[in-house]
Amino acid sequence: MLPDIFGALASPARRAILDELRNGPRTAGHLTGLLEQSRSTASEHLAVLRGAGLVREERQGRNRIYHLQAAGLAEVGGWLKHYEHCWNLRLDALGNLLDCNLSNEEHPS
Repeated sequence: MLPDIFGALASPARRAILDELRNGPRTAGHLTGLLEQSRSTASEHLAVLRGAGLVREERQGRNRIYHLQAAGLAEVGGWLKHYEHCWNLRLDALGNLLDCNLSNEEHPS
């Protein structure tokens, strides 16, 4: 069974962890403080991210260091790619509207 990456990303707390890990590895204690949640709740979030393959845990003595595994986000990127044409169509329409408005301001009737 494939990990549920989308389920892991559904939580704002887990997205905050991933955002923080973009800046480099962090200890479990640092991430717990960032979330302002109990240690057990933060541990559950980290376990979900580990299970989804989005982070990896490294033990250094008594500390647990978490690292971002960005390759796990490739599935999300691939899925979003299917919708990119929708965004491009809307952005193109917005660009045309803005071009039209700028042209009308430069050449008032």
